Amino acid sequence: MPELLAVDAGGTSTRSVVVTAEGRCLGYARTGSGNPTSAGPEHAAASVAASAADALAAAGVPAEEIGGVVFAMAGASPHMDVESFTAPLKALGITATPVFESDLLATFFSGTYREAGYALVAGTGAAAIRVERGRPIATADGLGWLLGDDGSGFYIGHRVVRAALTELDRRGPATALTGLLLDQLGQAGGHAPDPDGRPAIVSYALDTLYAIRPVQLAQFAHLAFEAAGDEIADEIVRDAADALLRTLNAVVTPGLSGVITLGGGILTRHRTLADRIAARYARDGTIAEVRIVPDGVVGAAVLALRQAGATVDEVVFDRLATTLATLR
Repeated sequence: MPELLAVDAGGTSTRSVVVTAEGRCLGYARTGSGNPTSAGPEHAAASVAASAADALAAAGVPAEEIGGVVFAMAGASPHMDVESFTAPLKALGITATPVFESDLLATFFSGTYREAGYALVAGTGAAAIRVERGRPIATADGLGWLLGDDGSGFYIGHRVVRAALTELDRRGPATALTGLLLDQLGQAGGHAPDPDGRPAIVSYALDTLYAIRPVQLAQFAHLAFEAAGDEIADEIVRDAADALLRTLNAVVTPGLSGVITLGGGILTRHRTLADRIAARYARDGTIAEVRIVPDGVVGAAVLALRQAGATVDEVVFDRLATTLATLR
């Protein structure tokens, strides 16, 4: 069996790996956002193509020798412009037709080779999935920053920014988040008022924040965790945890007790949220085991292998994880 290309295209970064039929990772690369919803189709397609090219170069495998391609992609939909992603691969010399899979499914299979259980992802966005017989059976949230993604990086970052601005606007209580936000924006105060009486620092913050895409407010989520002990920050984190639990509850079903894989930067970098979720389900036995994964690239490789007809058991899964770890 020829080598395979697996791509985990997320909202923050895109990771590609070239893997053999035996589950040995030969080359790995990482580039920017591959999510067509948050980054835009053109930028996402460019990131995916660059990641694939770099992984092939790292593996020393000619593009024409790739026998199968799987894209595990956040923001993929039946209505997306598939050609914008396949055309750059053809330009590289890859003739295999890509198969598009759920990034949530890739996250699940990054934590286990077993075919039943759950995954909860909280990164830029947030969603949960139930897996049975190796396929997604139920999904909750993942509706994007405008309509959902409760408990996500955007959800938290948006709350952080609003809390800081309501203090500056004299409509809300004092919070440590204000100083942290201004520091990150590069301004710490000492500005003359605008002609309309609004503090200049507020106008500066508005100009800076409205200059970025709304979903990029996720970059301020970490401030809620840095301000632990602040009443407003702690409330935001509690609300995020509750929101993620509601999302996971929406897919949990009686009688299916399996592994839950937690992924996405909010859960992997800020363990307070992950610990709350794990503790909740440990009490009632719904979840047999909780595994936290840094991304979905191992799962994307699992999906590529299975798509090619290979069996992924514990030995192959461990080989994938071990050989990838040496390439990161």
